[in-house]
Amino acid sequence: MYRAVFPLLKILDPEVAHYAGMAVLRACQQPVTRDILHAITKPHPSLRTTVMGIDFPSPFGVAAGFDKNAEVVTALSSLGFGHVEVGTVTPRPQPGNPKPRLFRLPTDSALVNRMGFNNDGIDAVVNNLTLLRRLTPGLIIGVNIGKNRDTAVSDAAHDYAVAAKLSQPVADYLVVNVSSPNTPGLRALQDPSELLPIIDAVTREAGATPVLVKISPDSPDEEIRDVAQLAKDSGLAGVVATNTTVSREDLRSSTREISHAGEGGLSGAPLAGRSRDVLALVRETLGDSPAVISVGGVSTGAEVQERLDAGASLVQAYTSFVYRGPLLAHHINREILAARR
Repeated sequence: MYRAVFPLLKILDPEVAHYAGMAVLRACQQPVTRDILHAITKPHPSLRTTVMGIDFPSPFGVAAGFDKNAEVVTALSSLGFGHVEVGTVTPRPQPGNPKPRLFRLPTDSALVNRMGFNNDGIDAVVNNLTLLRRLTPGLIIGVNIGKNRDTAVSDAAHDYAVAAKLSQPVADYLVVNVSSPNTPGLRALQDPSELLPIIDAVTREAGATPVLVKISPDSPDEEIRDVAQLAKDSGLAGVVATNTTVSREDLRSSTREISHAGEGGLSGAPLAGRSRDVLALVRETLGDSPAVISVGGVSTGAEVQERLDAGASLVQAYTSFVYRGPLLAHHINREILAARR
């Protein structure tokens, strides 16, 4: 059914289509609809996995960027996702970059975004999550945190600490995002000398809540190893690998389409190869224990299982949700089971 509807959705601006989808998901959070969906899409018990001391109903979840303000976590969980990572959330609300800022590259099953951490701010997101925890306990929720655009790099640790302090009571885990390409200067924070004060500030505020750091696929291999080693030495719960890429290599889309999309982070199928490479680098550096959440270019259960076999603890997707539709997690979970037979 979704394949029949998707050509119609392509007529809409991608961000407009996203908000339309969010409206449908909000409607799906009504108790009767939610319960029906959950009965249909509930992951098989054999898919349960324990990571970071948390019991996940499935190793497959939603990456940050889809539900920035924690508005449709219940619907996404009812569709079969094992966890939802909300955000990126900043201490203060911000509108993000000027529109248009989200583009499809259908030939490549890819998206380009330069959203710029548009969100309602940490207070609003925490309020949403507090209510959600009361109404629908038991959901697995990560909170992805960042700095405000107008906060100087030298003051970044303060922003991350504020976001961590306020969100940790309602988060199952926290992710320090220093790897988005859409906030000027942010990726410079991956330098260990810049990252260490941020990690120290966040872990002080996080208490017992697990903390991970999200890294860029565009960093040189040695820098990726350095960040993973820093995460290990600092006692972090793990690493999220990876964010979007600024590379446009080997795309099949036309030059006109790529030029129209312009600058921003590329996600989807073209990122798969580099995401697998980074997963291998990070797992080799971390060893067996810390968690690795693999993100980038995953669209089938066989691909999810491949990442798990390669050392991922959990796997996330966003772009394939756009291209495969709202039953993505249900299909992925069934395909994981098939891959394990």
